[in-house]
Amino acid sequence: MFAVMKTGGKQYKVAKDDVVTVEKLVAQVGETVEFGEVLMLGGETATIGTPLVEGALVKAEVVEQLRGPKTISFVKRRRKHSSQRKRGHRQHLSKVRITDIVSA
Repeated sequence: MFAVMKTGGKQYKVAKDDVVTVEKLVAQVGETVEFGEVLMLGGETATIGTPLVEGALVKAEVVEQLRGPKTISFVKRRRKHSSQRKRGHRQHLSKVRITDIVSA
């Protein structure tokens, strides 16, 4: 059985025991979190939500809080505007392990 869940403005296809890196969650390492925005449940019979599947939950355990790789934002104006700007950014992320998919 798998589920398509939504968190942090992104959608993830997950199954039991998958480890997924998502946008930062406000939870400590080892805590259990629940994702209530389930868009689809799949398996032998698929259940597609309109837009969400009623009563469906994805339960997960926070494995690690980390920061993603550094991305560089570089802007250079040419010709008469001799300026350039370089900024780096590292996104805060959470790594979670899916423990259970609950359907209604």
